[in-house]
Amino acid sequence: MSGSLNRPVRRRAFVLGGAAAAGTAALSGPLATAASAASFGWSDDGSNYVVDTGANLVFKVSRTNGDLTSLVYRGTEYQGYGGKNSHVESGLGGSTVTVKQSGTTILISVAYGTLEHYYAARSGENNIYLWTDKADTSVSATRYIVRVKAGLFLNDEPDSYTYAPTVIEAADVFVKSDGQTRSKHYAKRRVIDYSAIGWTTGVVGLYVVRSNHEKASGGPFYRSLVRHQSTDGGGLYEILYYGENQTEAERFGLQGPYVIAFTDGGTPSSALYPGTLTTAWADSLGISGYVAASGRGKVAGVGISGRDTAYAYTVGLAGSAAQYWGSARSSDGHFSIGGVLPGTYTLTVFKGELAVHTTSVTVTAGATTTLNTIAIASSNDPANATAIWRIGTWDGTPAGFKNAELMTYAHPSDVRAAAWTGNVVIGSGSETASFPAYILKDVNSGLLVHFKLTAAQAAAAHTLRIGVTTAYANGRPQVTVNSWVSSIPSPPAQPSTRSLTVGSYRGNNTTFTYSVPASAWLSDTSQYNVLKIDVVSGSGTTSYLSAGTSIDALDLLA
Repeated sequence: MSGSLNRPVRRRAFVLGGAAAAGTAALSGPLATAASAASFGWSDDGSNYVVDTGANLVFKVSRTNGDLTSLVYRGTEYQGYGGKNSHVESGLGGSTVTVKQSGTTILISVAYGTLEHYYAARSGENNIYLWTDKADTSVSATRYIVRVKAGLFLNDEPDSYTYAPTVIEAADVFVKSDGQTRSKHYAKRRVIDYSAIGWTTGVVGLYVVRSNHEKASGGPFYRSLVRHQSTDGGGLYEILYYGENQTEAERFGLQGPYVIAFTDGGTPSSALYPGTLTTAWADSLGISGYVAASGRGKVAGVGISGRDTAYAYTVGLAGSAAQYWGSARSSDGHFSIGGVLPGTYTLTVFKGELAVHTTSVTVTAGATTTLNTIAIASSNDPANATAIWRIGTWDGTPAGFKNAELMTYAHPSDVRAAAWTGNVVIGSGSETASFPAYILKDVNSGLLVHFKLTAAQAAAAHTLRIGVTTAYANGRPQVTVNSWVSSIPSPPAQPSTRSLTVGSYRGNNTTFTYSVPASAWLSDTSQYNVLKIDVVSGSGTTSYLSAGTSIDALDLLA
């Protein structure tokens, strides 16, 4: 038992053949055949259930509220900053907490109203497996936050460092004295981009391995909190539902497992990652809402034709009760998505982050739904249309535009951002890089695009398209071509919360089309036509919280 515990406690121990060898005790992953440690067991210290995994990890769970109150690895306490425990949301409050041991597994169950939460430990592992079953909106959001003491890890992700001298927005965006901005929202990563998040000293690693997010919302490209540092410690998050810039309704039900994993300095074992983690040992534990592998199905596609091989393609499944995704193979578009709950789903093929094909699939338990080659219609990819000129690429993101990359980990006011001006001349060779990723009503509305037309082009009507990835406060583009002014388009459905200032351009991709009559063009082909793009809205406030939109691409069709 770790020396950090305050007093000896009586432990119920289960032993299979002796303690795990010291050289293997710190391995992460389901060690079903080797799960054996002499000190494995649990006890009650009067305030907490104390679990010794029999490896190098001892943790405590409060008997009154289900908080994780202690996290001791190799004799060092990692839990706690700001006087707070690790817990669901910001702490549940008074809960019913029970513990049971089933062979080489210990399960702690926490019941708080309609929400149930679980911690599981396996003999010989330095992992804590967690599940959260949220049945309704009685708990405002669903996250688990591991609160880590200050000074144990270097801050190796400076753009997620939240402390700075001056608050510039909503008490969660800060600016340093050098003009760089910081926020817990700024993480650079989409859900699809990571399986585990954490820190390492090179000798000790502490990570949260995310779940498959089947009961989360927002799809594979959603951006949310993953970790942060502050002067009094750090936080590692598993966000199961978050309302900020959310594009989907909340899903309910059991989510997990996600894993708190200690390592010998490296990343966690790939056996813990979503899609590879198997938990047959949990099938009979009585976890509410748990569905074993035998109760799940698979969707597999032999290929996708009509792809642009310059882009990565993702296949997503979305239903009212669950969501899943998988990458399409670059060579032929083959994909396979396993562990899917039975039901009917909308299958969407994404080019980058742009939906270019949808269909419906039904999944049954214990079976594979096999799909023939999916053919992407040419008309479904806007990049296939012949254009007189085009700025940006049709991929569902603002990639390539000015400040686009920075905006996933900084505020638009950040000193590192280039000026948000961006008038461009078609044919200059730097159109996309010079055009700003965001257009904001109170910052840079009225951007200009200068271009020439041939006599034949100027004699015809043309369609102008502006693709956006999200919008804040109903911001949408109204255009003026020379002296011709378009009508104001209706606002598309977009998240109602902040987006552009909290590191996310992800919303509902929308294409605005404008039928520009031939009479709008200049008859003198030696002169430049001028396109002016304004953001219009009756909502929003001022500056960077004025109505705005993120640009995917814009073009004038031949």
